[in-house]
Amino acid sequence: MDLAPPRPAADEVVVDVSMVGICGTDRELFDGSMAYLHDGNARYPLQIGHEWVGRVHHVGSEVDPSWIGRRVTADPMLGCGMCDRCVAHRPHVCTARYEIGVRGGWPGALAEQLPVPVASLYAVPDSVADLAAAMIEPAGNAWRAFEAAGVDPGERLLILGPGTIGLLCAMFARAAGVEVHLLGPPGRSIQFARTLDFDGVWTPESLPRHRWHGVIDASNAPSCPRLAVECVEPGRRVALVGLAGAASHIDTRDVALKDVTVVGILGASVGLRHAIDAFADGSVDPTTLVSVVVGMHDITAVLSGRDIAGAGPGPKTLIDLKLERR
Repeated sequence: MDLAPPRPAADEVVVDVSMVGICGTDRELFDGSMAYLHDGNARYPLQIGHEWVGRVHHVGSEVDPSWIGRRVTADPMLGCGMCDRCVAHRPHVCTARYEIGVRGGWPGALAEQLPVPVASLYAVPDSVADLAAAMIEPAGNAWRAFEAAGVDPGERLLILGPGTIGLLCAMFARAAGVEVHLLGPPGRSIQFARTLDFDGVWTPESLPRHRWHGVIDASNAPSCPRLAVECVEPGRRVALVGLAGAASHIDTRDVALKDVTVVGILGASVGLRHAIDAFADGSVDPTTLVSVVVGMHDITAVLSGRDIAGAGPGPKTLIDLKLERR
């Protein structure tokens, strides 16, 4: 579909998009199951894509022109900038927020060009290739979950769910000197996780009775939040970054009687800088998670969950917009 090229508002830039990551939210928006489509926060037609990297093409009248030509990504959570939450640097929970490619009708990155407020931009260092840069947003979520789990070097972390976010959590934890274990059902995902040399990769039947100093639920299983609370050491922390398609149930008696802190994670905002720095210094390399890179001609198959010829075992699919321009 051809659209008019975006024009930046005074405080915006327009980015030429290079690479876009596809995640579960994009697939749910495509198939109609995403919750925002049912509560009025999103509606068709919509332009999806919130994990991306590109170069600034032109800028609005109030934007420093030195941004032109720079490689960038952005925080997709665009708060109103005026409410108490935004003033307190929590735009990701602003009631009136847009989410690029997801919420409120702000267009996403699955297009040649994308308008973005300059205040949301992050410069991407030359040392971070597009393949990694397109995963800065999910990595920001993962860093926040790892930080929220409150584990120290030498302690033991259990991560439920060996998908993209869970594996990125594991990479941040390993880089910090934490003993890292993952749990998932038998199948392709858990088999791939075993190739990445973490300290332990388990199925529910084989999970050992270790002391878990922190637990992250990065799964989409309704049963996992309760399992996380059951597994974690008394007095420690559980981070919930996964979303199930049905209601999850936690016995609050377990939370209170074990003195457990349960933390929810929404969005990458305060984790983006940490993700960029880890990618730039090489302590975390997300490119091992990439299954396949395709052009926009394959986007319907990708969003439908169909197999892509030549895809590897990793969980992440990337769309290279440059393939369409050659």
